[in-house]
Amino acid sequence: MRLTFFGAAGRVTGSCHILEVGGRTLLLDCGLVQGGRKEEALNREPFPFDPLRLDAVVLSHAHIDHSGRLPLLVKAGYRGPVWTHAATTDLCRVMLKDSAYLQEKEAEIRTRKRQRRGEPPVEPLYTLADAGAAMRRFRSLDYGERTTILPGVDVRLLDAGHILGSAIVELWLTEGGQTRKLVFSGDLGQKGTPILEDPTPVADADAVLMESTYGDRLHRSRSETVAELKGVLAEALRARGNVLIPAFAVGRSQEMLYLFSREYEDWGLDRWRICLDSPMAIAATVVYAEHEALHDAEARRHWAERGKRLLPNLQIVRTAAQSRALNNIRSGLILIAASGMCEGGRILHHLKNNLWRKECHVVIVGYQAAGTIGRQLVDGQAYVRLWGEPVRVAATVHTVGGLSAHADRQGLLDWYGAFRSGPPVWLVHGETRARSALADELRRKHPGTVATPSPGESIDLLRLPGRAAAA
Repeated sequence: MRLTFFGAAGRVTGSCHILEVGGRTLLLDCGLVQGGRKEEALNREPFPFDPLRLDAVVLSHAHIDHSGRLPLLVKAGYRGPVWTHAATTDLCRVMLKDSAYLQEKEAEIRTRKRQRRGEPPVEPLYTLADAGAAMRRFRSLDYGERTTILPGVDVRLLDAGHILGSAIVELWLTEGGQTRKLVFSGDLGQKGTPILEDPTPVADADAVLMESTYGDRLHRSRSETVAELKGVLAEALRARGNVLIPAFAVGRSQEMLYLFSREYEDWGLDRWRICLDSPMAIAATVVYAEHEALHDAEARRHWAERGKRLLPNLQIVRTAAQSRALNNIRSGLILIAASGMCEGGRILHHLKNNLWRKECHVVIVGYQAAGTIGRQLVDGQAYVRLWGEPVRVAATVHTVGGLSAHADRQGLLDWYGAFRSGPPVWLVHGETRARSALADELRRKHPGTVATPSPGESIDLLRLPGRAAAA
């Protein structure tokens, strides 16, 4: 009974872990590595395991750094099921299609450049057809439903409070008459995140696989964050510029729209033109609305009072021509656009047209991986390169950490603290500094094993005491 760490061990993106139980092989997540070109080149390397030998995949949630290599896995021959929450299935239908489109588009652009130099074409990492084939492998589960997915493998999903459908994965693994319970946190959200329920506490486990994205810092409180955003918008209104919000199409875009709706009068948002400029975010917003039963009580009350109308002055920007027209607007525009890390999508065009203007503001509302343009903005670089051209950063850049979809250090400690027996924990999905800081804090507060595994490292779960098997 072996757990091997293959992705998001020492970095945040590319989540991927293998479980071997009683002659069966199970994959936890299959995510794209994100960042700069060097990091993303890792996605073209062969899988460090044989896709043909996999019996099942369990997917924690829809974000591309957890789901984005599933089309490549199916392309490589995988023919088993992908077990996940029903809302994640619906979101992946949107996200994997978009990811495949971007892969095809990037390959097309690079091929044209290479052909002019007399070089061979570039193949996309995967295609729309590959994404469609991957979606046909999906099998949906609801929260709280314990299901046998393989002989000796039971799974139950619990709400992780990160994005719609995000799951903590409980696994009961049986081999040779012995059972061990592994709990995989997936990505854990903050308590009090708009729209979503709080992460579900878990009482029992023999081993815990836990994220550590913000293991080295605390977020501002929700009330302070709301006040900060109000101040940013007031400052931007006085400056008579535009406000650009690079936002993840799934999760952060819907949260921003909800906050704008909830604070519409208090923030004076009737004085702005608000645009959602991301086809994927538009589609994901529809999925969020279709799964209103997963929203928390506050959100359901708000939608009931508003008649499910988002904002009276919201423009849904669907076409590229509509998006280009926004570049002629010099002030009074609040623009939510993907990608969240400024590595592609329509936000890049808007940055090119606004970033050099001192009256404009850029509001960073999500995690920015090392090597991304978003990270360069957060780090205060004076110039960023867009399509090979240096663009001066004269706009004011605000980093609003309190909006993160990830729990901070205290949130992670609280979630782990709900376990009764202090089970051994392996920290993944975090950069070195964050993982190390969280590991130190866990060791200080909780006796027991705390490890920060490297890619390819394995543990034998049968060597752990089996105290939680009946839970």
